[in-house]
Amino acid sequence: MDHAVAIVEAYLQINGYFTVAEYPVIEALGPKQYSTATDLDVLAVRFAGAGRIVPGGGSSFAFQPDPKLGIDGGQPDMLIAEVKEGRAEINPTAFNPDVLKVVLARFGCCSAGHASKTAAALIRKGSVVTHTGHRVRLLAFGSTLNRTGRQRYASITLGHVIEFIEGYLHDHWAVLRHAHFKHPALGQFMVRKKALTEGRKG
Repeated sequence: MDHAVAIVEAYLQINGYFTVAEYPVIEALGPKQYSTATDLDVLAVRFAGAGRIVPGGGSSFAFQPDPKLGIDGGQPDMLIAEVKEGRAEINPTAFNPDVLKVVLARFGCCSAGHASKTAAALIRKGSVVTHTGHRVRLLAFGSTLNRTGRQRYASITLGHVIEFIEGYLHDHWAVLRHAHFKHPALGQFMVRKKALTEGRKG
């Protein structure tokens, strides 16, 4: 997995999303002929009312997601995210209506019959609420933001993502220090935090 994609995936998982990284979209070229049209860096779904409470910890351990994600906790939220080490932007292939309708139908955000219409609206506006009540958004991550003002989607810098993860570990270290994370990026953050924190003690 790409390193930047792994960091973004960890960030989204912390914020309550279930994620799939580098999802391939297959297209038919002819009889028994297929090809990968593109792969989407991160697909993420967050259920309505998602939260995190440590058993026995009381309400003080309830987790609040990052405001920059613009989460409306009252409805399911799906993100179609692209990750760049340079400027945050969505690949042109992600604006392909055939690609988007496959993803929308595959992840249950809308029925196959509504997928084309929903994909077209998503391309125009960058965010749409489907007939099933799911909010679907395009989101770009990168080291810098696109300042042209013409983008049809939201953007978040990788710097903010890294600061959020580090802040999350710092604020909840008394609990998280006992956990073992298998995710490659989050595991690296954990090792770094533990080495720096425990090293000061020893």
